[in-house]
Amino acid sequence: MLIFGAFIVVPVVIAIGLSFTYYNAVEPPRFIGWSNFQYLISQDLLFLKYALPNTFKFAIIVGPGGYIAGFIVAWLISLLGKNIRKWIALAVYTPSLTIGIAMTVIWLPLLSGDRIGYLNSFLLRQGLIDVPKLWVTDPALLMNSMIAVSLWSSMGVGFLAMLAGILNIDPILYEAGRIDGIRSKLQEIWYITIPSMKPQMLFGAVMAIVTTFKTGAIGVELSGKNPTPEYAGHLIVNHIQDFGFIRFEMGYAAAISVFLLLLMYASNKLAWGLFGSKEE
Repeated sequence: MLIFGAFIVVPVVIAIGLSFTYYNAVEPPRFIGWSNFQYLISQDLLFLKYALPNTFKFAIIVGPGGYIAGFIVAWLISLLGKNIRKWIALAVYTPSLTIGIAMTVIWLPLLSGDRIGYLNSFLLRQGLIDVPKLWVTDPALLMNSMIAVSLWSSMGVGFLAMLAGILNIDPILYEAGRIDGIRSKLQEIWYITIPSMKPQMLFGAVMAIVTTFKTGAIGVELSGKNPTPEYAGHLIVNHIQDFGFIRFEMGYAAAISVFLLLLMYASNKLAWGLFGSKEE
């Protein structure tokens, strides 16, 4: 509780307090009321035109996409033998731990915009494109590249939780289901697997929401530019970093952080409505 209070509760309370001030990290905070929030939702064109829509697009695809992929992969791995299962699970989980290494070793060479980039080289040999594509510097392609990389690395602790939930389901439930008329794997998943692992499904959903909304560095790492070309990969987290650590408008950055916190809270309430229960 002390650690939670010191590193979660106190920073959140301070951020909420600073969001109502003008604070440049040099002078003492000066109270300005709702001005930061009014500017954010009515006049900040960079936020309204790029950061907010980009974040929603990124979150809607990567969040549910990674979540569904995590469940499917966890279910497929659960069908394997015990000895091979742990190694496959480790191989699937590792990308979420080594995204920095994978970015340098795999993704940047793969998505390089010249002819020797792995993806461009393959597509040119197959005759699918005539000229190399600028996968990470073309504003029209950057978001798709960000989504692809993020989906690949989305198998985090939520995936492990769902795998544990599937493996801990009592086999007797499946036998009873077959006696009661269940005839396919799809019916088993819908009527037995998912209802039996709601806590793990809830945890996976919450982790997917948190991970997706807090993502910000992926576009900068891929394009090598900050801000990204024509703000094509500019997310809310990038907006916070811009105002907080480049412009040193800490009060306004705190207001954006509070907005993001409320957005994540609303998404988590939706997840609780789908997979939670009154007892939980």
